[in-house]
Amino acid sequence: MNLAQRDQKIIWHPYTQMKNAPEPIAIVRGEGVYLFDEEGNKYIDAVSSWWVNIHGHAHPHIANKVSKQLHTLEHVIFAGFTHEPAVQLAERLLPLLPGKQEKIFYTDNGSTAVEVALKMCLQYWNNKGNTQKQKILAFKDAYHGDTFGAMSVSGRSIFTNPFNDLLFDVVFIDLPTAENISELQEKILTLKNKLACFIFEPLVLGAGGMQMYEAKYLDQLLSTCLENEVLTIADEVMTGFGRTGTYFACEQLDNHPDIFCLSKGLTGGTMPLGVTTCNQKIFDAFWSDDKLKTLYHGHSFTANPIACVASLASLDILLSEETLPNIKRIENQHRLFFEEIKNHPKLKSIRQTGTIIALEWQTGSDTSYLNGLRDKLYRYFINKGIVLRPLGNIIYILPPYVIKNDDLTYIYESIKQALADI
Repeated sequence: MNLAQRDQKIIWHPYTQMKNAPEPIAIVRGEGVYLFDEEGNKYIDAVSSWWVNIHGHAHPHIANKVSKQLHTLEHVIFAGFTHEPAVQLAERLLPLLPGKQEKIFYTDNGSTAVEVALKMCLQYWNNKGNTQKQKILAFKDAYHGDTFGAMSVSGRSIFTNPFNDLLFDVVFIDLPTAENISELQEKILTLKNKLACFIFEPLVLGAGGMQMYEAKYLDQLLSTCLENEVLTIADEVMTGFGRTGTYFACEQLDNHPDIFCLSKGLTGGTMPLGVTTCNQKIFDAFWSDDKLKTLYHGHSFTANPIACVASLASLDILLSEETLPNIKRIENQHRLFFEEIKNHPKLKSIRQTGTIIALEWQTGSDTSYLNGLRDKLYRYFINKGIVLRPLGNIIYILPPYVIKNDDLTYIYESIKQALADI
């Protein structure tokens, strides 16, 4: 019995209808942009293994740092204790973030980073004695995670349908455009006395279909929030660490959020870690002799030393002299492909921000996650040795930064062939 068959007897996979799911591909090794299965087949990881792997698989610098830390301290409770990797990561990460971020709260993943951010904002107003500001503003097609708070601020979809009656009330708005920006700003003004915060994915809505929008309109929304005492949360779990062409998407804004949520590329895709950062204003609302104003939140593996060391090693690579040019190179290659294919009759749209490019197939009115084209596209590219995980009829390329132009060209050519074949 091979590894995939053993898996099918005992494992329940995410986002998978197990009754009719094909046998999983058993990966035994990773190297750079490549994954190798138990039969010796090689695949280009064109989606960075759910957007986490920014420097390539089994990167020796991260592996060496993690191995060394394992022989020193694997974990310690983070309530009442601290350690060098956690302190050093905060010291290095905070200055990289746009605006004046002053404190880091460590968690386990992107969803928990969002949960902490929401609790910070809601309790901020409670600590200040304002019990009226309890509503949250978010984008209609947002995705912020699968825990209950994160689901609540995500757009209602097949992911949330069984739980919709249990999610808290959220004010949803469209993505800002030249046509609707004034209307959206007016809505904030109307609700300002009830709004605790506005949470957003800057520039790109990931699981919502890689929808993209302009920085200048987001800037205007943030300006309105700032002027009307609505706190702001940037969910840069996916967009952080270079994905949009800058280290953080919010670098492309003039106004900066009160809170950042980070995960995915934080450890270079090595292991789980999440952080929620905040400015001094947020922290000061919890600084009190009153213990009821404490942020009562924590996780068993908060600030795990091994994960913090992996993050420090990932930052070493991210800030090295070759990474930003690689990001710009991928961005330029995507742009050339965009220009080549933008008028293809089988494409409803094509869009690009930084190292992310998304292509939406023409399929009539059905553009949902359950679109039947999804499985055809997935199998087509797997057979060509490319891991692309379509969002319904939308395929996207979001590769590790070490990918070579030859591999990008092969992916582009395979997409053009798919447009001819499917």
